[in-house]
Amino acid sequence: MNDVHLRLSDNKSNAPPVTHPPIGRVLLDQGKIASNDLTHALNLQRRIDAPLGDIMISEGLINKKDVLSALAAQARAEGADLELDPPEMEMANRLPASLCLRFGVVPWREDARALYVATSSPAGFTQLLDACGPQSRQLFPVIVDDAQIQAHQSRLYGNELAQGAAVRVPAQESCRSWADRGHRRLLWAAMAFCSLVSALVFAPAWSVTALALWAVITLLMTSTLKAAALFIHLSGARAVQGARASGKPFRMPRVSVLVPLLKEKEIAGQLIARLSQLTYPKSLLNVVLVLEEGDTLTRQTIARTTLPDWMSVIEVPEAGGLTTKPRALNYALDFCKGSIIGVWDAEDWPEADQIEKVVTRFNTAPDNVVCLQGVLDYYNSRSSWLARCFTIEYAIWWRIVMPGIARMGLVVPLGGTTLFFKRTALEELGGWDAHNVTEDADLGVRLARHGYKTELLPTVTREEATSRPWAWVRQRSRWLKGFMITYFVHMRRPGALLRDLGFWRFMGVQTIFLAAVSQFAAAPVLWSFWLTFFGVAHPVAMTLGAPVMWGLAGFFIATEALSLLLGVVAVSGKGHRHLIPFVPSMMFYFTLGTVAAYKALWELVRAPFFWDKTQHGVSVQTDPAPRKSGPLDGG
Repeated sequence: MNDVHLRLSDNKSNAPPVTHPPIGRVLLDQGKIASNDLTHALNLQRRIDAPLGDIMISEGLINKKDVLSALAAQARAEGADLELDPPEMEMANRLPASLCLRFGVVPWREDARALYVATSSPAGFTQLLDACGPQSRQLFPVIVDDAQIQAHQSRLYGNELAQGAAVRVPAQESCRSWADRGHRRLLWAAMAFCSLVSALVFAPAWSVTALALWAVITLLMTSTLKAAALFIHLSGARAVQGARASGKPFRMPRVSVLVPLLKEKEIAGQLIARLSQLTYPKSLLNVVLVLEEGDTLTRQTIARTTLPDWMSVIEVPEAGGLTTKPRALNYALDFCKGSIIGVWDAEDWPEADQIEKVVTRFNTAPDNVVCLQGVLDYYNSRSSWLARCFTIEYAIWWRIVMPGIARMGLVVPLGGTTLFFKRTALEELGGWDAHNVTEDADLGVRLARHGYKTELLPTVTREEATSRPWAWVRQRSRWLKGFMITYFVHMRRPGALLRDLGFWRFMGVQTIFLAAVSQFAAAPVLWSFWLTFFGVAHPVAMTLGAPVMWGLAGFFIATEALSLLLGVVAVSGKGHRHLIPFVPSMMFYFTLGTVAAYKALWELVRAPFFWDKTQHGVSVQTDPAPRKSGPLDGG
């Protein structure tokens, strides 16, 4: 037991103080800060919701060691170094993990009459005392660096929190029950395959006709959605953003952004450089790099990099055997400091003022707006033909279709990055479904079902477009598999989904999820119509007659013209104009989607939770750096 513990033990008869002198006064009395510097920091605190010590550190007015010393004097407590004197593992039994995470503390030492609790915030410790009630008389504070507290919270409670991270979402809203139904899925898949083969053998013409009609119906559904979105875009209509009256002065809140990393070797240095360009006050910014415990590659990469004070690392324990991005996000969520939670990917390059836009919109938006989705783009569109087509597809989706979906009041299928949530709502919903490989799209549906609203935010984050064919297929197969899983989860009880969403948004879910996936899977049936140009009689002509074939021909021409128009309009802006000549080649690009769809179907049966990782840092930047601009203007 060290000297700090002995000195505290000698004073255990004195109850911890409930009120404390201002830390600014303590620092002045200690001669650690000048009066004008303190005035500057206090003026900043009127505008930003951050502890005064953090503000002074971020402004370079004082170092962290002096702030910790002042906090100890403020709380009439001693300090400790948990790296030299860590808590024993059995201390985890003294306080529940929920209390430790909520108030930023960790149990450190214990004797016959007192429990000594490490904290970096006397105010937070006072709140802990209030929460503990009569038992608080046995608690005494020890001032410790918050980074050490976080590290030992993870060490003491990591396995418990990791297991909880896998099951945060209520069972009825999660796909985790699929883990116990592998044989049932295989049986259903075998029955469906045998039924299809039997139908093709015994009634080939009508079977192909039925498949063709399904492909045409889903093509009509997706084309109608795209046409409506294009009309909204060309008419200049934008989603009407509501506002709420606010009589309170606006103080900028703390924002935590999670950046999940897995087997990243090339991207760490670029990531830190790009995020360092953010203009949001660093005293309010909490960027959390989320690593898997067994990911030595990323850990070694980060160890060679000096992280700024506003950036920290969380390692997710391997407990439970599940390794997915949403599980990692759930685990890291407990350690976040902000009231707004964001997500960026490892290769992201957000606009410098992105956080300001998020904070400003949340401050003015109605209370039911709990999620803001930024616009995604690519910074390597010139690296290959595939990257060019991927950028065109993204431009169509993010600049035309997604704004149209939002404007029409449909369920917004979230992207996996540049997402920002009100923390209270995110925790109320249980965070992300740890077993769903498109946890973002699933969360978008759950938000809508619980009465919350998602808005698109006029800010752009650039990413790295997958530029190699097989890597593209692997990534797209994960997305399509996740869309299938999300659809099946929420259609377990169609009546409940219809009741929660209403008919209009219910049909939107059918179009966005079922019809979109069907288009990739049924594409070979639509391709079969090209055989008629070579004199081959199509089964539809034999069953439904030539007039139907002519009608379908006109429909196919119209949908292809719509696709061309969407592509040209989406990339007609200054930043993407060089992609216009490649728009006609998109019909060949989407053939890869069919390969991905059948890979997704196979994995849906055999490995529904398998996370096919996309490797970042493969392609270099070929486009200009992000600029402050309106992202929904056509590129």
